Amino acid sequence: MTCKDTFCRGSLLRTRMAQVGTYPAIGDTSESRGRVRSAGIAWAIVAIYYFYQYILRSAPSVMMPQLANAFGISALSVASIVGLFYYGYSPFSLIAGAAMDRLGPRSVLPIGAVAVGAGALMFATGDKDIASVGRVLQGAGGVFALVGAIYIATKYFPASQAATLIGATQMFGMAGGAAGQFAVGPMIAAGLPWSHFWTGMGIAGLMMGSLLLFLLPREEAKRNSGDWLKSATRALYVVFRNPQSILCGLISGLLFIPTTIFDMVWGVRYLQEGHSLEYASAVMRTATVPIGWIIGCPLLGFVSDRLGRRKPVIIGGALTLLACLGWILYGHIETLPRYVVGILAGLGSGAAMLPYVVIKEANPPEFGGMATGVVNFLNFSFSALLGPVFAGLLEYVSRGAAQRELVHYQTAFLPLLFGVVAAIGLSLLLKETGPAVQSLKME
Repeated sequence: MTCKDTFCRGSLLRTRMAQVGTYPAIGDTSESRGRVRSAGIAWAIVAIYYFYQYILRSAPSVMMPQLANAFGISALSVASIVGLFYYGYSPFSLIAGAAMDRLGPRSVLPIGAVAVGAGALMFATGDKDIASVGRVLQGAGGVFALVGAIYIATKYFPASQAATLIGATQMFGMAGGAAGQFAVGPMIAAGLPWSHFWTGMGIAGLMMGSLLLFLLPREEAKRNSGDWLKSATRALYVVFRNPQSILCGLISGLLFIPTTIFDMVWGVRYLQEGHSLEYASAVMRTATVPIGWIIGCPLLGFVSDRLGRRKPVIIGGALTLLACLGWILYGHIETLPRYVVGILAGLGSGAAMLPYVVIKEANPPEFGGMATGVVNFLNFSFSALLGPVFAGLLEYVSRGAAQRELVHYQTAFLPLLFGVVAAIGLSLLLKETGPAVQSLKME
């Protein structure tokens, strides 16, 4: 072996070790075990925060008529206000990523939780203008939960566990999404005033902020690296300049919007108006999609880690989503068992979290928080920008009818199928970054 070969292999090894992160070796010393335990506790606390903000994200879908009456606007206008969540969530992804790299989770996550709680209290006022601002604030504060959980998972644990932990993080989120439908829906149907729900969740958010402040472990003080704005700008430039980062954001966004736009906003109304289901049955069926995510995110992450590859799992999940979404829009609703298609659709959608692993592996490890922020920004920009587009398209094809028909929903949401096909095509352009490929490069 030549000196040059040795140098190249050594560089690859050092790069790979850097990508693993600064996690302590498991089982080496009592100190390292304690640090792993602290990291695990920190991740679990932030995952619960993510669960909480996802309840607020999905809950409006089960109270659209009540919100329309309270705000004095149409259901389509309510959908536009609900979609403002992503106008806070998407741009603040970049701020959350930079803040996490610079300050660490304990300094920023409590502020995010308090912002979500304040936004919920503003939403409870019943004033559509104040509620709109509150919805943006919910999104701006909510994004810190996901970025923080992924930051902890990828910094303090081995790269071979990254996809599993990120999948588990999304599992917590989608558990909240499901609870926001199948748990909140029956409460609203039983007579709970919608404003009481939002007031209670607002108070819970303020309490969550306090708990995060006291329970998150302190990190070692970070050295002052100069102008923080210059550092953040450089990180943003490096991550955005990488074509793989853009691909990750596009793929994740295209696989996510069938859930964020169709299921979590229009799912209940679609089943009520398009298939004449009762409210309770419609709520339970739409809640199966987040339940599928609960299963799919950790499962697909685990499979990806075991295979040591990301692309085959992303493409397999996308194909599953494509088949299920096509059936939901055009199939006979009673042909298959009532909850199977929704669960499978959510399971396939779980592949949308794997680009969060790829972007971390495809960028320098010191920009880990920014990498997560960038993929989250690109991902939820789809939801922010396309939510009003789909609402307007549904209004157009239904000619503003108060009672829409199945064909109106089929026409308006057909582009979601093309989006999933595009995600599959873009996945073929991704470079494989899994541990199996990295191991081959170091041999």
